[in-house]
Amino acid sequence: MPANYISPISMDALSSLCSELDKNNSIKKEDYEKYHVKRGLRNSDGTGVMAGLTRICSVEGYYILDGERIPKDGKLSYRGYDINDIVKSCIDNDRFGYEEVVWLLLFGELPTESQLVSLREVLAECRTLPDEFIEDMIMKNPSKDIMNKMARSVMMLYSFDENPDDISIPNVLRQSLQLIAQMPTIMNSAYQVKRRAFYNKTMFLHPIRKEQATAEYILNQLRPDKKFTHEEARLLDICLVLHADHGGGNNSTFSTRVLTSSGTDTYSAITAGFGSLKGPRHGGANLRVAAQMNEIMEALPDSTDPSQVKDYLVKILNKEAGDGLGLIYGMGHAVYTKSDPRAVILKENAKKLALEKGYEKEFKTLENIERLTPEVFAEIKGVDKTMCANVDLYSGLVYKVLGIPDDLFTPLFATARIAGWCAHRLEELTSGGKIMRPAYKSVSHSKKFVDISRRVEK
Repeated sequence: MPANYISPISMDALSSLCSELDKNNSIKKEDYEKYHVKRGLRNSDGTGVMAGLTRICSVEGYYILDGERIPKDGKLSYRGYDINDIVKSCIDNDRFGYEEVVWLLLFGELPTESQLVSLREVLAECRTLPDEFIEDMIMKNPSKDIMNKMARSVMMLYSFDENPDDISIPNVLRQSLQLIAQMPTIMNSAYQVKRRAFYNKTMFLHPIRKEQATAEYILNQLRPDKKFTHEEARLLDICLVLHADHGGGNNSTFSTRVLTSSGTDTYSAITAGFGSLKGPRHGGANLRVAAQMNEIMEALPDSTDPSQVKDYLVKILNKEAGDGLGLIYGMGHAVYTKSDPRAVILKENAKKLALEKGYEKEFKTLENIERLTPEVFAEIKGVDKTMCANVDLYSGLVYKVLGIPDDLFTPLFATARIAGWCAHRLEELTSGGKIMRPAYKSVSHSKKFVDISRRVEK
């Protein structure tokens, strides 16, 4: 295990500094209301502030009628194509769809058979990392967090690019295709190194199989014996398809577009996406769901009993259980109201495999959480709000069924979402034209400068 860096800042000194910081960094909630500031770029009704236009992805969860937000079944579309139709076509024709979605997001239309073959060939060739990259950049500096290691690896790839700062469309497209292809390799390498450095377990680095689809390649790299079933690979492929994009307003994609608008390089812009997605309010939520489910199952005699689960959800909302924040993870969404199509698809396609592999109790526990949370919210909070399960409620269980470790829940999300980040970066470069620079109003007061000899601690 690598030696920990010991900070030269003592806890007493840090406590004193934090006290100084606290004095001058709080802003009153009423000031936001006074100056009509839309915190979190949200309108007063919870909808997002309109910050841009996109042709890549549409996320719909309600409609406005006479100024009122009316819930409706959620709809997710890639380039105008309903996600349900995309997934159904892949299932009906028994083919992997992630590469098809990559083409669709980047180029705007469904690929022909020959276009899809050529894309798969390009991605397969690009899976290899530069010589000695894994040894020098990943193995020599193991990380406890795979998302941080993936972000660092993306930044380091800048140094291996002969033309990293060129933001012409051909060059950014080249960089995008390479990064999309390399993410599974980086993710698995970072995880294997963590296994060895922090868990004292054997590290497996298998040869790259160019003929495999992305979902197959990921399972091949993760499994010590490289064995997996076609059904497992197909379920993982569905996960990749569902996570590939979610509009320009989600936090990680917006972060990528903000950096892109500055004219910075591809590696810096994509790294911003990783930093954002890691957060527990974004991609990291799937880990919170898994922890919440485990806690409920351990605390209750029978978590398949709705009455027991309901009582525990009440405790969570009252901050008497859970992480103390009063949040039920995996429920509710900023846009979706009646349903999150990604959650619906995952639940439907994961059920059979989950039951076959002995995860019936976990599946029923999540169903109880999904069904009872709106009822508990209405009783405890007095809010009759339409609320649905979001994709995070079931994605963690899907990964567990597939034998994917908790360490890779969010990294796997990022491995899929990089396709969307790259598509939005290209769109921002071709259509944005302005650096994003929203306004912040200063609420500090003018002060007369005081010479250091006359200053006193307050």
